[in-house]
Amino acid sequence: MLYAKKVFQHFQNPKNMGEIKNPDAMAQVGNPVYGDIMKIYLKIQKTKNKKQKTTEYIKDIKFQTLGCAAAIATSSIATEMVKGKSLTAAKKLSKSDIVKKLGGLPPNKLHCSLLAVEALQKAIEEYENKNNRRKNKHK
Repeated sequence: MLYAKKVFQHFQNPKNMGEIKNPDAMAQVGNPVYGDIMKIYLKIQKTKNKKQKTTEYIKDIKFQTLGCAAAIATSSIATEMVKGKSLTAAKKLSKSDIVKKLGGLPPNKLHCSLLAVEALQKAIEEYENKNNRRKNKHK
């Protein structure tokens, strides 16, 4: 199986690997039967612009992935692609964005790029749901 050079770089030296203590959100996706499991942790920062509009950014992001080289590489590159971005921008990350940034993946490994996107989307959704519950509690 041939991997692009960038896949090997991210597999051998993954970025943002680890765990965030007391994250604002955490999500786990994958299937232990097939072997690929990914956890993603988010720390969110809120900023206000001159018009007092609040924007939420991914201040920090970490991942823990149990899986093949492609699963680890896609987790690594996905975290790099969204770190420092607004939640709105991060939600737009697609599996094709990840595959393109890595220089391609073998067809039988494309599901690994989907895992990274699913984990990110699920973590953002958890964060937003948690915040909506807090807002509704204070009404």
